[in-house]
Amino acid sequence: MKQLLRQLPAVHELQKDSRFLELIKKHDTDGERFTDLIKEVLDKIRKQIVSDKWSGPEPGTNLFIDELFKLIDSSAKARFDYTLKRVINATGTILHTNLGRARLSENAVEHVVETARNYSNLEYKLKEGERGSRHSHVETLVKQVTGAEAAMVVNNNAAAVYLIMSALAKNKEVIVSRGQLVEIGGSFRISSIMEESGAHLVEVGTTNKTHLYDYEDAITENTAMILKVHTSNFKIYGFSKTVETNELAQLSGKHDQVIFYEDLGSGVLYDFTRHGIGEEPVVGEVLKMGADIVSFSGDKMLGGPQAGIIAGKKELIDNLKKHQLARVVRVDKMTLAALEGTLMDYLRGEQGFFNIPTLRDLLVPADELKGRSKRFAQEINSFEGELKAVVTEGTSQVGGGTMPDVQLPTYLVSVSHPEVSAEHIARKLRTEHSPAIVVRIQKEEVNIDLRTVTVEEERILLDAFKLI
Repeated sequence: MKQLLRQLPAVHELQKDSRFLELIKKHDTDGERFTDLIKEVLDKIRKQIVSDKWSGPEPGTNLFIDELFKLIDSSAKARFDYTLKRVINATGTILHTNLGRARLSENAVEHVVETARNYSNLEYKLKEGERGSRHSHVETLVKQVTGAEAAMVVNNNAAAVYLIMSALAKNKEVIVSRGQLVEIGGSFRISSIMEESGAHLVEVGTTNKTHLYDYEDAITENTAMILKVHTSNFKIYGFSKTVETNELAQLSGKHDQVIFYEDLGSGVLYDFTRHGIGEEPVVGEVLKMGADIVSFSGDKMLGGPQAGIIAGKKELIDNLKKHQLARVVRVDKMTLAALEGTLMDYLRGEQGFFNIPTLRDLLVPADELKGRSKRFAQEINSFEGELKAVVTEGTSQVGGGTMPDVQLPTYLVSVSHPEVSAEHIARKLRTEHSPAIVVRIQKEEVNIDLRTVTVEEERILLDAFKLI
């Protein structure tokens, strides 16, 4: 063991090797950091020799030096490689939370790049030559697409709930139905967020039934708000009853001090019911029915970046903008650029809607998916080897905690191999290919749902299957 340790090369000797400079250039780093990396690799080998776990070539040989530089290269790649990577989503789940939810439109992406690469008028009025507000960039667009009097943006919808409660109902009562005390992703609960804000939660009704009189009976002189939470991530069927938006708006209107706030969750700006998809309330319609203020997510059904959008009466929004928490939960220039690009597509009407991947993927005709799937399967079946692909009918999910009861008709390309398991194929696509490919596994078959795969990505998928 001591002999092997003595034969380990000195760092200054490795620095003389031509591969040292080649790897520095390859990984775009400097000599000092790369030297530290070499020391770390040598230290790992030293520990493996001491613990009798080293299985590579014997130190002191040319083979060892070759292996050492391979290990250094591999270690440098791991050190300087991004952990946030591009993934091809072949699952058919449109708003796949684990895969980043909504893909941005090309207009939004271009606007983000332009804003990130250059200085911008983030908080500057070009005409007046004076300080401006970052809220102004998307407020006009939100007002135009929702009909709201005013609007602002925070970093997510949970932050929107927290800000609204803290600014408008702290130390006062907020009435909410027990059936709407939802838990969102990561075990965060609406009730807990409300309590953290300092608002006093007043629960009314039961899990499955809440009546208008439950709200009426709960109103006191200390009531600041009636809250309606859209249960976008679950549905209650059967013996159930909820109070409609217009009824709660009328009730709050009878009490000057009571605000009616509706947390819409997923934030729909396009009426999907026109296509028989879901029952999600459209933001503009909720405001027309009398909600004083609403909030919703930017990266779900809206199809934009992660954000919490607050819209409603100007007096209330102005109070929120001036609150100290507004700075805590504010968004950066890239989020604003992405949201502005997305909302601009909505402003264009039908022509712009299909620039947004979320809307496009939701509304793609089943016949189009069938044709693409058949062509995709034919190509796989033309490969040399034993991969077999067949097209079957299936369903896609919306995902992202939205439209839980909606199953979108789709066509699946089911791929199998007589000697290779579906799990092995899926792992290979996920871990040995760049970009990584995520698929579904059902009945020992790899299922590809092209609903969430672009035409350009199809070729990448086919090339990956050739390597199976």
